[in-house]
Amino acid sequence: MDARALWQRYQNWLYFHEGLGLYLDVSRMRFDDTFVESLRPKFDKAFADMAELEKGAIANPDENRMVGHYWLRNPDLAPTPELTQEIVQTLEQIEAFAEKVQTGAIHPPRASRFTDIISIGIGGSALGPQFVAEALAPDFPPLKIHFIDNADPAGIDRVLTHLRNNLSSTLVLVISKSGGTPEPRIGMIEVKKAYAGQNLDFSHYAVAITSVDSNLDKIAKAEGWLARFPMYDWVGGRTSEMSAVGLVPAALQGIDVRAMLDGAKEMDDATRIPDMKNNPAALLALSWYFAGNGRGEKDMVVLPYKDSLFLFSRYLQQLVMESLGKEKDLDGKVVHQGIAVYGNKGSTDQHAYVQQLREGVANFFATFVEVLEDHKGPSPEIDPGVTSGDYLSGFLQGTRQALFENHRDSITVTIPQVNPRTVGALIALYERAVGLYASLVNVNAYHQPGVEAGKKAAAVILDLQTRVVTVLQKEKTALSIADLADKAGASDQIEAIYKILRHLHANQRGVVLQGDLGQPSSLTVSAS
Repeated sequence: MDARALWQRYQNWLYFHEGLGLYLDVSRMRFDDTFVESLRPKFDKAFADMAELEKGAIANPDENRMVGHYWLRNPDLAPTPELTQEIVQTLEQIEAFAEKVQTGAIHPPRASRFTDIISIGIGGSALGPQFVAEALAPDFPPLKIHFIDNADPAGIDRVLTHLRNNLSSTLVLVISKSGGTPEPRIGMIEVKKAYAGQNLDFSHYAVAITSVDSNLDKIAKAEGWLARFPMYDWVGGRTSEMSAVGLVPAALQGIDVRAMLDGAKEMDDATRIPDMKNNPAALLALSWYFAGNGRGEKDMVVLPYKDSLFLFSRYLQQLVMESLGKEKDLDGKVVHQGIAVYGNKGSTDQHAYVQQLREGVANFFATFVEVLEDHKGPSPEIDPGVTSGDYLSGFLQGTRQALFENHRDSITVTIPQVNPRTVGALIALYERAVGLYASLVNVNAYHQPGVEAGKKAAAVILDLQTRVVTVLQKEKTALSIADLADKAGASDQIEAIYKILRHLHANQRGVVLQGDLGQPSSLTVSAS
């Protein structure tokens, strides 16, 4: 295609949202008009499916739940007046709490102000707040945020070590819908112990963000924590950034949460339009379907050309992969759907893996995220008439062109600047694109049976560990691992038992392994 034809295609397929200043360019995806027309019936169904979703249809049949994250930014759409009122009141409570913390009206016993936040969560309860904090937190926020988002003891230690001199002025957010999810429960217990180690009453520092009457809610209520905010059963973790999950930490950092909600609402309005070419989420879903033949055959490489957006790809990993990565479709047919997502940021990635993107395996499509504003104020010249922002823009345009010349497709999303409205809009854009694409490929975007299966398997391992340790403590002589497995009634899980023993031995947890560690069958095990 010559330059003139490409320019015409660019104009034909360029989407622009005037209110948000957002552009979407899918012209470098090589679909043709015939392909677009073939998908119109699927899109008609997808638009209808999304409309039913917003009206309160049960979209998560595994848990008999509605899916209503759209109502968070437009409460009037909620299916009942009670829900509308609850959403409005929760937002007001969040803003009032944040203001009281920032002004010192709510303060810790040993300090006039809170200075820091520890946010304990997992999955969407961590990824959304992390992305928003990195993108939007001011350079000198009223409270500086730190995340515990894993069960890694060393990672928890690192956060607590960094805060050891400020623990007495650090607010703790514990985020867990059920209160029983292992990772946030582990983080809470470890942090609680650290506070006790400094003779600090944890209840004077703790905030619960959880479902009403969950285990965590009951603990927070019984112990008199500082505050409790609700998580709704109709909001999934990966779409929870506009709920208390994301709004509480954002508001505490001084981020304009109303503007973020407004940006998401404006994008929701734009992505409800049942017209493929005038709906930016539909254009994304169309492009994803084309790239992977409706089978996820190509990965999505996300390249934001702005340091503050470098966590966007990580945020999208969960949103896209947990929503779309499904073994079975809605008819129960095995389909193994999904789109793999990876990325970091431009121009760093031009020196990391763009070489492969241009000349290696053509198993991807790229998404460039462009920010028009370089920074506040004038830019110094690096070369005559050229600033660092000009270089960054040139790197993006050059990489896009270099990929296209070698038959690699790409999408470009452009926003005027990184601010609460545009970040809210980006979140809403991709939430809707995921929902539309899920309908196109006939999968349920709002459940995650694979994640639940992993949790159940982990529980089995921990139960096995308890049984093995019980047997060891009763035995007077050393056993082979095979004999130990037999006595524990788990001869079919000998490999898992070996790994449990190796872990306990490495951490001096009452288990002694003797023999050649490289030859598991040679080992004997005893209680120390």
